Amino acid sequence: MADHDRQTPKVCLEPNAGTVASSVAVEPAPRPVSKGLPTPCARDVPTSYRASPRYAALDLGTNNCRLLIARPEGASFRVVDAFSRIVRLGEGVAASGNLCDAAMDRTLEALHVCRRKLDERGVSRVRLVSTEACRAAQNGLAFLARIERETGLKLELLDRQGEAHLAAAGCAALADDQASSVILFDIGGGSTELVWLSVKNCGDADIRSRIRAWTSMPLGVVTLAERHGGVHVCGKTFESMVQETSTLLAPFAEEARDANVEPGFHLLGTSGTVTTLGGIFLGLERYDRRRVDGLWMQAGEIDTVLQELLAMSYRERAENGCIGRERADLVLAGCAIFEAIRRAFPAKRVRIGDRGLREGMLMEMMREDGVLRQPASR
Repeated sequence: MADHDRQTPKVCLEPNAGTVASSVAVEPAPRPVSKGLPTPCARDVPTSYRASPRYAALDLGTNNCRLLIARPEGASFRVVDAFSRIVRLGEGVAASGNLCDAAMDRTLEALHVCRRKLDERGVSRVRLVSTEACRAAQNGLAFLARIERETGLKLELLDRQGEAHLAAAGCAALADDQASSVILFDIGGGSTELVWLSVKNCGDADIRSRIRAWTSMPLGVVTLAERHGGVHVCGKTFESMVQETSTLLAPFAEEARDANVEPGFHLLGTSGTVTTLGGIFLGLERYDRRRVDGLWMQAGEIDTVLQELLAMSYRERAENGCIGRERADLVLAGCAIFEAIRRAFPAKRVRIGDRGLREGMLMEMMREDGVLRQPASR
């Protein structure tokens, strides 16, 4: 069967906008019933909401603040509400060692929006995590305490292993079930996670048991762009970014050196970088998650899009509907990380996923609560 004919596992999610903020409501919101998290009294929640519990997952990263609220549906879930805003929390952390006031203020503003959505939606269970920016910053823990004081949201500081595991949990369904294994990667703002994941004959086995090796590099699109510059990127600068990434990647590349010789091997990527490449490849005027999530790209097609991006000026990147002004200075840093991964693990094909940590958290909570149907046998 041709790659493009394979069915993409369905998760009804919001569009992944390349704009400052995006929000979509798939279902109308009920009247706010409580300021508590989760809703403390079931009788206060409309009957239809009690019958189908709401789950929420929030991922506060180096570049984005993302919230997903969903209800279980079959073996997966349906989105009830979603929110995403570029906050650049990790701006300047690599140089100063601290989160700056402006970045914290932007983040708090976004988190207040998230809190309102959680209050409106009758959420029964939540998981809220922060990642590399708060891990790396000297004042990261103090900022998490401030978030709790000012918004009532208690965020967990996710460690690197947990981040790699959740990335795998969120995207594993996109792996070709005939592949022995895949290298799954998530290029973030301040870190990049890679997982060597067993696939064939694994059925519905727990993700942890399928992970052969993993790594989390303290390098993402924000940190790399701040070091090398992201506005005007020539070929020499791009190659310098690739080489820096390759140096950090080398130990994992050695550990997983046999991955790409296994039958059916492919790369599986999730991040704004790879979804942007997918959107440009498809010629989309505006990014459309429904077109990109699950897309297969061949190695030669990726090479062509990378060269197209490198040839663009900053203004052209900013005006591209799949990139936008907020990400125009970051996308080439992401491409450099992707190129280093491709060189370490040569693959004929790559599958693109517009899903990640939030989806992984939702699936784990729903599985733990036993509210998902078992998927049909492959």
